Amino acid sequence: MRGVTGRLMLLDTASLYFRAYFGVPDSVRAPDGTPVNAVRGLLEFIDRLVKDHQPDELVACMDADWRPQWRVDLIPSYKAHRVAQVREGGPDEEEVPDTLSPQVPVIEAVLDALGIARVGVDGYEADDVIGTFTARAKGPVDIVTGDRDLYQLVDDARGVRVLYPLKGVGTLQLTDEAWLREKYGVDGRGYADLATLRGDPSDGLPGVPGIGEKTAAKLLAAFGDLAGIVAAVGDPKAKLTPSQRLRLDEARPYLAVAPTVVRVAEDVPLPDVDTALPRAPRDGETLEALGHRWGLGGSLQRLLTTLGAPPA
Repeated sequence: MRGVTGRLMLLDTASLYFRAYFGVPDSVRAPDGTPVNAVRGLLEFIDRLVKDHQPDELVACMDADWRPQWRVDLIPSYKAHRVAQVREGGPDEEEVPDTLSPQVPVIEAVLDALGIARVGVDGYEADDVIGTFTARAKGPVDIVTGDRDLYQLVDDARGVRVLYPLKGVGTLQLTDEAWLREKYGVDGRGYADLATLRGDPSDGLPGVPGIGEKTAAKLLAAFGDLAGIVAAVGDPKAKLTPSQRLRLDEARPYLAVAPTVVRVAEDVPLPDVDTALPRAPRDGETLEALGHRWGLGGSLQRLLTTLGAPPA
């Protein structure tokens, strides 16, 4: 990976095509009747994002492994409720709507033909790819995701913010440290500790029983970080209620491993890719064939026009 110095936009691609799938009617279909609502919706999303935010670099980050074994080994319940099929010797199959699964290879083929960098790394989630690109970036970073877990990467000093879609991508919540402090009482780094304490049912993270979001924020404000809270449990002078002290003490085994699961990796072995925003398709002939085969029509043409437009 070459050094990124311009504005880098990182797409949590699965998060966005899931939103496209549920936000665009499945009556949007290819000439043969196959639903392409996720494909066309994602192209519309990317078009709007490039128009509105004008990134210099763009990477579609992928889940090569949506439930990495190294996370499951630490917390077996991690995303367990989303498993559709257990696969021996390989990543488990995630439960995905029947008409979405066939659209994913089409999305990948279209992104490749466009020349938009698409990066997934075996053994890691898209979040980890995003975390590593962010750690290596030398300029500002916009992370586009519907996953609040990535709030932990927000860093005003480095110009890292999360663009969280509220409705499509036309309405985005621009998440910076001021917003995080107002909403959760923590900064970016503190959000991972908050999530560890609070837990997250959608990811199968139990959290500490009896420690909700508000209590977690108060504990972090009082003791600085998760390590400070754990240290306070063993300090009789620390201002913890008896029930808090008991619950945190009983949760020590969970608190010893959960941070590794919750924090995104920042040391993923990324491939050497050209992350520059393409101004012309990498493979125009293939792209034309894909557009015709899947009836991508105006969604694809609008994105091509936007990509070919000179920066404002």
